[in-house]
Amino acid sequence: MANIELSEQEILRRESLAKLRELGIEPYPAPLYPVNATAKEITEGYDEQKGNFQEVCIAGRVMSRRIMGAASFGELQDETGRIQIYVKRDEICPGEDKTMYNTVWKKLLDIGDVIGIKGFAFITQTGQLSVHAKELTLLSKSLKVLPIVKEMDGKVFDAFTDPELRYRQRYVDLIVNPQVKETFIKRSQIIATMREYFNEAGCLEVETPILQSIPGGATARPFITHHNALDIPLYLRIANELYLKRLIVGGFSGVYEFAKDFRNEGMDKTHNPEFTCMEIYVAYKDYIWMMDFVEKMLQKISLRVNGTTKVKIGEHEVDFGGTFRRLPILDAIKEYAGVDVKGMDEDQLRATCKQLNVEIDPSMGKGKLIDAIFGAYAEEKLIQPTFITDYPVEMSPLTKRHREDPTLTERFELFVCGKELANAYSELNDPIDQLERFEEQAALKSKGDDEAMFIDYDFVRALEYGMPPTSGLGMGIDRLTMFMTGQTTIQDVLFFPQMRPEKTAPKKED
Repeated sequence: MANIELSEQEILRRESLAKLRELGIEPYPAPLYPVNATAKEITEGYDEQKGNFQEVCIAGRVMSRRIMGAASFGELQDETGRIQIYVKRDEICPGEDKTMYNTVWKKLLDIGDVIGIKGFAFITQTGQLSVHAKELTLLSKSLKVLPIVKEMDGKVFDAFTDPELRYRQRYVDLIVNPQVKETFIKRSQIIATMREYFNEAGCLEVETPILQSIPGGATARPFITHHNALDIPLYLRIANELYLKRLIVGGFSGVYEFAKDFRNEGMDKTHNPEFTCMEIYVAYKDYIWMMDFVEKMLQKISLRVNGTTKVKIGEHEVDFGGTFRRLPILDAIKEYAGVDVKGMDEDQLRATCKQLNVEIDPSMGKGKLIDAIFGAYAEEKLIQPTFITDYPVEMSPLTKRHREDPTLTERFELFVCGKELANAYSELNDPIDQLERFEEQAALKSKGDDEAMFIDYDFVRALEYGMPPTSGLGMGIDRLTMFMTGQTTIQDVLFFPQMRPEKTAPKKED
């Protein structure tokens, strides 16, 4: 920070900071301040006839000031919104010393400073609800200039709209674009609703390791680190699935976890290398039961967060109410790509990809080839919530074989607006079959597929003790929040999305 060149305004604010201390005013006092009301509570609850809110203590950030001699108006913003304040010199300085008004309030305080006001609510002559200040306290001096939006001659100035700045300086974004808070409040409501739903279903919230010796539970490229004391490599988890299923083996009938997962892959509008995923596993259930469970959950979330099952996502209105379409993946490829890939071997699939102009590489096996065709032709067409079901065995190394067709599995993925929202299985609980699937993944890894799974022998051992028939579900919380709030980029539902390091200012020459 010492090498960063300060603007003129930043220099002036530091000078004001020094002058405040010279006056014996601490710009960053002890944190206890007896707030007893918020802007929203006063705005919604004040009744002039009742004369309530006559002893209020509020705190917030100064967002505007209009100084008119011995009296001033300002606007204070707290977590709940804004309210006008009225500051009169002889009220906050009843004695001979008028320093607090004439020097501190008028000259040394700035837009963005955090202050506390003790006083009473009233209606001004122009009909504006305000808080009349009897006492003013500086709680935190702001040394940076806020990009406060101004309008002049029909033009808008200083709007804080640049996406990179907003994501990098989320603290400023939240101050000057308070509507952004609504997305994150809804995110919290989504998670709370899911917890309530799972708990009512008799499931237990648990925690599993983030650092893992084997990154299992998904096909993805992991982040790797090193444990010095044990002198072993460790991985940031890509999924928590295998640990949760160990708990089902151990006797829990239903477990779930909101997990931070990490995948060392690309970043775009719907992917962040660190993301939140909810996974739930319920014994003695199957993937058909889970579809019904998910439909009811999403309907409940949408009603809680938006008051309706219909949500505007980009140009589409999506309805989370009712029964979602259920479409087998091979039928989806046939419907949208116009080819029937059922029964094709790897060579035939490669030829089909070439015919369809689907980009592939030599490391891809049958599962990834089918997935590539589906992704190229079907995904973007799935706007309304749709369960894509019955994936081929090669695409689903942790999934139980289909009860009617052993070449398929009992799996579904839920798609909304062309994006995957959830992935669920009737879980594979045959330890011999599971080991064979792991070995097939290892063969793909040897061919160069760095997303293929490792063999987790301890998980196979757990299955050998016997895991009850189980249904499992994984759902991305970030993407769910995008859909429920109508956002089109994942960065808008993460407080602090991953970004390239900020360029530091060059060292100033002497």
